[in-house]
Amino acid sequence: MKRYRELYDTEMVKGAALPFALPAWIARAPFEEYLDMTIESAVDGRAVLTMPFKVKHAQGKGLMHGGAVTALADTAVAMAIKSILPEGSHFVTTELTLTFHAPIQGGTVKAVATTVREDERTLRGIAEVFDAEGVKTATFQSLFRIKRASRPA
Repeated sequence: MKRYRELYDTEMVKGAALPFALPAWIARAPFEEYLDMTIESAVDGRAVLTMPFKVKHAQGKGLMHGGAVTALADTAVAMAIKSILPEGSHFVTTELTLTFHAPIQGGTVKAVATTVREDERTLRGIAEVFDAEGVKTATFQSLFRIKRASRPA
């Protein structure tokens, strides 16, 4: 059963309450569930996520779409970050690069991510993406920024 299936077409409205709630701090959001990602592990600044290559992930020539690869890698780094930040922390991707090494043609894809804290509000993440045969297909690098703590009025 898909937790968010009935909400997938609900429009998001700026300033409105979210129409969903995550079941835990380290959990899939609607987009990640839609792409069928699985969080295999997320602990001590490291995370492993998998995603089966389905037709909905394909580009026009039958390879996995670069956006799907990017989404998996970005989410893997986010889960690695969540494994070291206090629950409820707010952070966002501010920069990312993805270098492709080989096409993904089928099977289950795996992203292995690590993160390191560069300063109080900046985290650097790296994810390597592997195809079903264990071939490294992409390297993802990113910067994340933690929201500044609110100051009392």
